[in-house]
Amino acid sequence: MRGKSAQIRQVLPDYKYGNVLVSKLVNYVMKDGKKTTAERIVYDAFEIMAKKTKKEAIDVFDEAMKNVMPSVEIRSRRVGGANYQIPVPVRSERRVALAYRWILESARSKKGKPMAQKLANELILASQGEGDAVKKKMEVQRMAEANKAFAHFARR
Repeated sequence: MRGKSAQIRQVLPDYKYGNVLVSKLVNYVMKDGKKTTAERIVYDAFEIMAKKTKKEAIDVFDEAMKNVMPSVEIRSRRVGGANYQIPVPVRSERRVALAYRWILESARSKKGKPMAQKLANELILASQGEGDAVKKKMEVQRMAEANKAFAHFARR
């Protein structure tokens, strides 16, 4: 490997909730460098969540993230001419990244509503253990469980 590996930057907490995970969500929602638009979407979504659930929006968000983050995933590995799907534990940074990706993917796939409303609905569903993002997590966990027999290939 040439040169140095890139340093991981510290993300500053957002100004409204003082939470690093919320500011990362803003960064994931952001398109074409339009951060103020992304912030408006996320904060509007949090207000909608607070109204609908009658709980603190940050608590609903934390619960949703906890329900969507996967603990194991599968990786392909070539062993003796055959490809095996090997279950491996997920690193904490990747767990968070996958959770954000799945939540936004499922929110963006819905049609006919503003993004703040779609994001709020998806986060509410995820906090209740439902929705497309949680379904995706369960699918990944099921695949890993089904391929548990090949776990011994990971230790090579």
